[in-house]
Amino acid sequence: MKNQHSRHNSKTSDRYNKNGGSSHKFKRNNEFKERSGSREEENKRWSSKPIKESNPNKNKFSSFKPAGNLKFKTAEEHAPKNGLMRLNRFIAHAGICSRREADKLISDGLITINGKVVTELGTKVKSNDEVRYGGELLRSEKKVYVLLNKPKGFITTVDDDRARKTVMDLVSNACPERIYPVGRLDRATTGVLLLTNDGSLAKKLTHPSDGAKKVYMVTLDKPFHNSDLMKLRKGIELEDGMAKVDYIEFVKENDKYTLGVEIHIGKNRIVRRMFSALGYEVSKLDRSSFAGLTKKGLNRGQYRMLNSKDLSFLKML
Repeated sequence: MKNQHSRHNSKTSDRYNKNGGSSHKFKRNNEFKERSGSREEENKRWSSKPIKESNPNKNKFSSFKPAGNLKFKTAEEHAPKNGLMRLNRFIAHAGICSRREADKLISDGLITINGKVVTELGTKVKSNDEVRYGGELLRSEKKVYVLLNKPKGFITTVDDDRARKTVMDLVSNACPERIYPVGRLDRATTGVLLLTNDGSLAKKLTHPSDGAKKVYMVTLDKPFHNSDLMKLRKGIELEDGMAKVDYIEFVKENDKYTLGVEIHIGKNRIVRRMFSALGYEVSKLDRSSFAGLTKKGLNRGQYRMLNSKDLSFLKML
């Protein structure tokens, strides 16, 4: 069904205050086209009472701008456990060879750790260990962070056995290092996606219970009832446990199809599943912010490298 909304460029901004909370400021380039006919009348029927907020003068999404079963391989899955990394993986990350080839180098006695030859497969190294191959000191790949504005139609995985388009196709020229997506955006979802080879940071940002804040623009197939706002705030029962939003409200008072949602939980397809549990279908889903990082300056399919200011903020989370 043809979307009723105007298309807009994905330019948003996000600022965090000193009290540990967050306030989001979203800018529009254009206004929504006026609804007509039965849809306008239907909206009026669903807006009998305005939603009361604790601070009626502060609306996080008052100018929110809309935007246009695989085995996933993500950055958090590659995080070293307990600060240790398998030796073959360390060698591969240093760009010497593949893990399988690294096992042969280890078996042949060509690798030393802190001056001692190591031949045992499965050996693990710490971050401060000195690993050498042929006398040359090896260093793991430098940490790289790429921020992508994901378009619709791309799968969030490193590879796909059905040869469909993946997000890796969009960032193939970003850097020589091997990077992985942080978390997942399904094929139909657009917006902010971080890719990196920093598994430890990725694991921190995607923790199921206290991961990074994420802000979404949600467009539904039918008007959202006022009473369901409180249900999402208090939490609803899903097949894998309770789920609730941190913040939710209508983007415009007279538009009951579009909402701004802020969450931190990192369960798979959580936004779509929460609305589905209440009888709604998400017809369009766009992530405008992830851990304070926004799409500002990025059109669909474009990416940028994070700067030192971005990284400092992420590491403080």
